[in-house]
Amino acid sequence: MRFLRTLVVCLAAALPLPAAMAEGIDYDRLDTRISKLATNEEIVGLAVAVIDRGEIRFAKGYGVTERGGAPVTDQTVFRWASLSKGVAASEVAILADKHQLNLTDTIAAFKTSLRLPGGGEKTATLEDVLSHRLGLVPNAYDTRLEDGWDPAKIRSSLAKLKPICPIGDCHTYQNVAYDTVSEIIEDVTHSTYADAVRHSIFEPLGMATASIGHAGLTGSDSWARPYSKRSKTPGPPEEKMVNDAYYLIPAAGGVNGSIRDLALYARAQMGLVPDVLSAAALDMLQTPRIYTSGEQRRMSSHYRGTVRDARYGLGWRIYKYGEAGNRVIGHRGAVEGYRSFILFDPERETGVVLLWNASTGLPNGIGFEVMDMVYDLPPQDWMELDTAPTNG
Repeated sequence: MRFLRTLVVCLAAALPLPAAMAEGIDYDRLDTRISKLATNEEIVGLAVAVIDRGEIRFAKGYGVTERGGAPVTDQTVFRWASLSKGVAASEVAILADKHQLNLTDTIAAFKTSLRLPGGGEKTATLEDVLSHRLGLVPNAYDTRLEDGWDPAKIRSSLAKLKPICPIGDCHTYQNVAYDTVSEIIEDVTHSTYADAVRHSIFEPLGMATASIGHAGLTGSDSWARPYSKRSKTPGPPEEKMVNDAYYLIPAAGGVNGSIRDLALYARAQMGLVPDVLSAAALDMLQTPRIYTSGEQRRMSSHYRGTVRDARYGLGWRIYKYGEAGNRVIGHRGAVEGYRSFILFDPERETGVVLLWNASTGLPNGIGFEVMDMVYDLPPQDWMELDTAPTNG
């Protein structure tokens, strides 16, 4: 029965909305502007989907999977980078909804390698991990991961750090520490992390090309190669090898998938697939746990106050959008050669998802142009397409 329900959802999501339902988002204008953005030399491949009042109204690829390669389609697989954190949190919420664990369980209650200063693993809860409230310096020991250290060894060594705040008191974004969630999920489910997520999330949602790990990316029929531009010198981004470091911490950065997969996942986060993510599970995920001052400063600088009151739930960021303070949920991801973006209004069952294989942040503007249309706000050039070049 679950398979039949998923099939019906997928078929319905692919159908266009009636004209009367398509008001708000100007898809012709959106396509024209994205097509123009895709000609930027810093863009290689890009995929965009829009969920409009519960249906996938727009899903399209732009550019190519690699220089001189095949066109990007809505089935081309990209790395999701830190959007993976929401997937891990969703798996935890599913397990909590089934009473297989509790968000207030301490890290020490599970078989994990995470050790915190002063034995903090005995008091830090699963909720603290998922909301980045462990009191560690931000991105603790990511450099060791990139240097090839074993993640479990890194997590054990975190006990030697000096905390910057008591556990639960401040938000400091983590990757290696966050991935202790994969250990907890494996301890509870008695399966690999990849199998647990595939069984609970990917398959029930019909995410046919979603996977975890390097092999899942490079084994796809269509996959985007990584590109990165480190300097500000003119010229296109350079092709890179797929960096395996963050695949070693799958709960923090291990997911791959197409834009169609990401759109189906976004629908579930809007409450549209309750047999996979129940209202109780979504409440766990999307309830703000802590104010994120650093994120607020960044959003204020880049988006001129359009997005404010930045907070963090479990693997998700929560904002107020526009003067009306519309509640939106989102996250961004970045790993060498790839970026990702998701932003949606669960009450309106509307949002936008983006994947691209380059280091530029310009495509983030697509998300804000879509949401401005959703809320009927004056159009702004978030993609920086109309900005005149300066002289001298």
